[in-house]
Amino acid sequence: MNEYIPYLIGIVVVAVAAVALMRLGWRHRQARQADVAAPPAVPGDLDAPLAAAAGQYVSTTTAGDWLDRISVHGLGMKSTADLTIHPQGVLFSRGGAPDVYIPAADLESVRRESGMAGKFVEAGGLLVLGWRLGGHHLDTGFRPQRAADMAALVAAAESLIPDAGPAASTDDRTAPKKDKQ
Repeated sequence: MNEYIPYLIGIVVVAVAAVALMRLGWRHRQARQADVAAPPAVPGDLDAPLAAAAGQYVSTTTAGDWLDRISVHGLGMKSTADLTIHPQGVLFSRGGAPDVYIPAADLESVRRESGMAGKFVEAGGLLVLGWRLGGHHLDTGFRPQRAADMAALVAAAESLIPDAGPAASTDDRTAPKKDKQ
């Protein structure tokens, strides 16, 4: 038994060092993203939802860079969520994390993807909303619990973007985004 103690101590030291380095990296990311504003507050007078679904809030990342999670304001935290799409905007009511509200005026694109920020599913299994937050362009991903909810979510979110056209149903990462004109 005593001959294993140095190995056990070594494993504990390596594990503690790995956690400390991950925490340091996250703090550096937060410092680098300090200029990202907090998302707008949820308005108290939202109309009835156009569509709703339960599922998983995957993450918010820098638009086009699906590995660059936004670490400030809890935007990069994966959590369970209820997504409701209202005429005024999109609301992610998250469990264990702050809610995220995207005003309709800030919504830029709606598409379906197969993955982002450590979550990869079947082709078109993630709803990805492109939006503006101050001077930053962001992508927010959501995975509905029921695949049958996806079409209604896409249609409702697209209805908030004037002249958006049909949603991209592939995960072609080189396709241009639909911008609000």
